[in-house]
Amino acid sequence: MKHTLLIALGCAALLPAVAATADAPGSDVPEAARHVAVTTCASCHGPQGRSDNPKFPRLAGQHAGYLAAQLHNFKSQGRGDPDAIAYMWGMSAPLSDELIDGLAAYYGTQAPGRGTRSNSADVANGRSIYEQGVASEGIPACASCHGPDAQGTDDFPRLAGQSSQYLLKQLRSFQSNMRNVAVMHGVASGLKAQEMNAVAAYLQSIGS
Repeated sequence: MKHTLLIALGCAALLPAVAATADAPGSDVPEAARHVAVTTCASCHGPQGRSDNPKFPRLAGQHAGYLAAQLHNFKSQGRGDPDAIAYMWGMSAPLSDELIDGLAAYYGTQAPGRGTRSNSADVANGRSIYEQGVASEGIPACASCHGPDAQGTDDFPRLAGQSSQYLLKQLRSFQSNMRNVAVMHGVASGLKAQEMNAVAAYLQSIGS
């Protein structure tokens, strides 16, 4: 019930913001997207998408193509992890294709925040798994898709500097298949809890 109320309030706040900017003389989609990002999205994802709350992902510097694809997945209810269901299904429902592209472009142009250091042993172990995989378990190197510095592409997300808590939550969603992505289900299913913690700690540290 609480989540439903939050979604309803969020959507009610978002719709007037879209109308006010998109319908204003001389405005365009990027300006409408900037307005929605600043007035609505920032409440969870932080100013310019640099969230300090580990529950919500950092969007600053994420690839526009990836962000747009995820927003479309939220809107179609094709992404089924807990936060998608609780928050983003409702928040994305009123978004037009143009506004989705504008929001993705807005966050893609923001400077990423700095990473945060944690346990050095975990970081070192996580780096090894990220760069080389775990051959004995048939787990490929994360870098083969997400890039040597975890910068990602339009198809694979930027992971550098992301909160370890958020990363672990997503890995568990892949593991349980709530996020139905075959490649990541296979990878997450093969990782032990300690290995997931180490990879998340390494990724959080990049850029610190």
